[in-house]
Amino acid sequence: MIIFATMTKKKKILFICLGNICRSPMAEAMMRHLAAEAGRSDEFEIASAAVSEEEWGNPIYPPAAEILRHHGIAYDGQRIARQMKASDYENYDMIIAMDEANIRGIQRIAGGDPEEKIHLLLDYAGEHRNVADPWYTRDFKTAYEDILKGCHALLATLPPSKSK
Repeated sequence: MIIFATMTKKKKILFICLGNICRSPMAEAMMRHLAAEAGRSDEFEIASAAVSEEEWGNPIYPPAAEILRHHGIAYDGQRIARQMKASDYENYDMIIAMDEANIRGIQRIAGGDPEEKIHLLLDYAGEHRNVADPWYTRDFKTAYEDILKGCHALLATLPPSKSK
């Protein structure tokens, strides 16, 4: 008897912000958490990166890590900031930006968006606006709430895997 395993391709999502130390690693951790709560962890490959190289090699910013811990969300993704590479455009199905400037940076790195993979996070929540950068605003609570809203809405738009 031969049994064939059904292989389902994971949806690959890359979250992007300016430095990859606040918003995008928060989104990465929240999306992993929400997928796990929904029993859908095996459906996604989730990562984060930056459009700039100014924080390259730095860990998640402590207040960002603290607000995640406060809400019971583990940050077990990439531990150091990295800049998006042009090859990320081909390697990810969705590239989710925190603000309009990030979208321009992503398009510059990727050479455009011919496959329409680049989206603003809060567009999924029906709010075409930026997630303000808490590095500058010092408002990690609002950033957390906006990112959570966007990640909830994003997950709701992704149909569950057929292999479930």
